[in-house]
Amino acid sequence: MKQRRMSDRLFSLVVYALLTGLALTIVLPMMQVLTISVSPLNVVNRYGFHFIPTAFDFSGYRQVFHKETIWTGYQNTLVRTILGTGITIVMTFLGAYPLSKRQLPNRAFWTGFVVLTMFFSGGLIPSYMLVKNIGLMNTVWSLVLPGAVSAFMLLIVRNFIAALPESLEESAKIDGANDLYILWKIVVPLSMPILATVALYAAVDHWNAWFDSMLYIQNEKKQVLQLILRKIIIDGTADPSTTGAADSMNAPTNSQAMKMAALVVTMLPIMCVYPFLQKYFVKGTLLGSVKG
Repeated sequence: MKQRRMSDRLFSLVVYALLTGLALTIVLPMMQVLTISVSPLNVVNRYGFHFIPTAFDFSGYRQVFHKETIWTGYQNTLVRTILGTGITIVMTFLGAYPLSKRQLPNRAFWTGFVVLTMFFSGGLIPSYMLVKNIGLMNTVWSLVLPGAVSAFMLLIVRNFIAALPESLEESAKIDGANDLYILWKIVVPLSMPILATVALYAAVDHWNAWFDSMLYIQNEKKQVLQLILRKIIIDGTADPSTTGAADSMNAPTNSQAMKMAALVVTMLPIMCVYPFLQKYFVKGTLLGSVKG
């Protein structure tokens, strides 16, 4: 028994050490980004890491907030995130609910068809041609419709709904409730944890996405914030219509601080939302993955 306790303690020590190391790989880069974003140029140019600010200079944030493209990108990203998340929740739930019912004709076939899409896709060129031919170029629909439903999340939601007691629906039908009433008043409230999980996944995915905007959006006023951030990091300017070499008149005196400030401004909203959905995220993921 004593030897077993020692092995348990050793195992716990190794686990905590690994988790601590993993946490440091996340916390230290964030501290570096925050410190550089509020530090003057002479501090940024010093050799070594900067985890704690020794001097403060908010010119980087002033440069970021002064640019109209940042606010336009924020607006476009918010519209995309809210619209895309709502569409994803509705489409995923409406697809998962029928697949969770045993009485669905050819249920195994349709489930296998959904699983097949996780391993094979049309590819980038067919997707681009499809979006272009149906007239979605330079619209927000080209960003939210192609990836509206994730096969993985659809199966997770399906498993969650299938694990709900069938007696709830049976008792509701005995009381005279129809299928739509049961869906809205019973299934949807009980599925809130998994729906919150889907919402978090979809919101983070839409908030961080930039590649599809680069493909489908040619109008700079309709580009999302992450694409603008990418251009800031690469070019060193907050104006996507110029490059770092050509924009000599507006070149920032502290480009590193401006880049890090843009990074902080970009990731801050999604970091504020995550703590409120974390409990639903954990619960929904665990319950939705139990039953296959």
